[in-house]
Amino acid sequence: MGWDRSERSLPSQVEDGIADSGQSRLSQLGYKQELKRDLSVVSNFAFSFSIISVITGVTTLYNSGLTNGGPVVMVYGWLIAGGFSMLVGLSMAEICSSYPTSGGLYYWSAKLAGPSWAPFASWMTGWFNIVGQWAVTTSIDFSLAQMIQVIILLSTGGANGGGYEASKYVVIAFHGGILLMHAILNSLPISVLSFFGQLAAAWNIVGVFVLMILIPLVATERASAKFVFTYFNTDSAEGINSKAYIFVLGLLMSQYTLTGYDASAHMTEETKSADVNGPRGIISAIGISVIVGWGYIIGITFAVTDISYLLSSTNDAGGYAIAEVFYQAFKSRYGSGVGGIICLGVVAVAIFFCGMGSVTSNSRMAYAFSRDGAMPFSPLWHKVNSQEVPINAVWLSAAISFCMALTSLGSLVAFQAMVSIATIGLYIAYALPIFFRVTLARKSFIPGPFNLGRYGILVGWVAVLWVITISVLFSLPVAYPITTETLNYTPVAVGGLLFLAVASWIISARHWFKGPITNIDT
Repeated sequence: MGWDRSERSLPSQVEDGIADSGQSRLSQLGYKQELKRDLSVVSNFAFSFSIISVITGVTTLYNSGLTNGGPVVMVYGWLIAGGFSMLVGLSMAEICSSYPTSGGLYYWSAKLAGPSWAPFASWMTGWFNIVGQWAVTTSIDFSLAQMIQVIILLSTGGANGGGYEASKYVVIAFHGGILLMHAILNSLPISVLSFFGQLAAAWNIVGVFVLMILIPLVATERASAKFVFTYFNTDSAEGINSKAYIFVLGLLMSQYTLTGYDASAHMTEETKSADVNGPRGIISAIGISVIVGWGYIIGITFAVTDISYLLSSTNDAGGYAIAEVFYQAFKSRYGSGVGGIICLGVVAVAIFFCGMGSVTSNSRMAYAFSRDGAMPFSPLWHKVNSQEVPINAVWLSAAISFCMALTSLGSLVAFQAMVSIATIGLYIAYALPIFFRVTLARKSFIPGPFNLGRYGILVGWVAVLWVITISVLFSLPVAYPITTETLNYTPVAVGGLLFLAVASWIISARHWFKGPITNIDT
């Protein structure tokens, strides 16, 4: 397990006058170098790390964590989800080392499923991946819009002091404005995005350490270590008495956060020595996220003293738990919550960077998928401008993410169904190429410089089984009795995507889609 350049590994030395091993491998796979290969391993890592963004995920779903089990589930559930996510990431890194292309997951599926199954495997993986990515961008930027709403609410007096609470139409306008800024930034050269990506990674790491230390330090009332590490909250789960059931539901916060590391794979055609640095980006992004995220959860939870109040819509933050924690910590100490609002601003910047990186990853996936003719109007989305940026794919990703968020105007329940694809849909896309790696390609897979050796099959099977497990668990009802407002629409959303992908394949795509299409002679 590790870095191997044995004779079974794919060559990454200079070939045909190409000095970069990633570019050489891309040429072997049959693709021209059309994007600018200017990213270092640090930049590649930074994109995935800033999309995982533990500040974003934990802050956004902290309410869910408090409701479903509280401290015990968040503290230990994070480690469980982190451990299994690392196994998924290790399997993906091994495949990425062999196939370092922007297409990433769907290309891997095509190669690993064999000639007979390649088109169908590629089609299903690609659509789960790209729709999952659009849903991720939607949820990230909508979370930022909601955060801005809460910051404005607290800045104008809070829910109990006559503060301004934005309507759903204002929130969706915030969301549109954020996406517009992300599309503009992603229209800039990759060298500029690389700078922002590294800044985002630094902001996330520093922000986590500042907040995890500052908030409990400022708070006049702090939880005990016993509360943080042993208290299991069963009072907030609606109609659910089973601790095991509540624990399972509480894992969603951790698993939702630990997604998006496929960005390192999608950025490989712009990464130097991608057959080595792509896998490094995936593994390091997950590993560092697990460590700093655990610290963030523990630090913030030390400032939690009254779970029911934090979840109540009658508090100053309108029920936004972490915002109330930040606000009250400073208000109790200094008589003013301004410091807490500034801390929320730190979180908002991290979420902004997270959304920016998500659009980058989306656009590269759309670029690669359209390069192989899988999307409607593919030539349009595959177009690269003079700065070597897939400009149309960037704006397509922003536009679709905005349209997906419009469901929130009709019903937040419907919006949550849309966003559920962000976790389950994306992990299904992660699992499909791994499944083909451990089954159809068990003996034929030729590893790249990074490989798991004899442990590859075992790690792959555990990764696949974990994805199957969470797909089932996160489809369970989250409250009883089940009504239109409490129904978990995850299986509806994911099932709908599955139905549309299969139906479009049977009706049309099987007649013309042949899987990844090379654009140079191999």
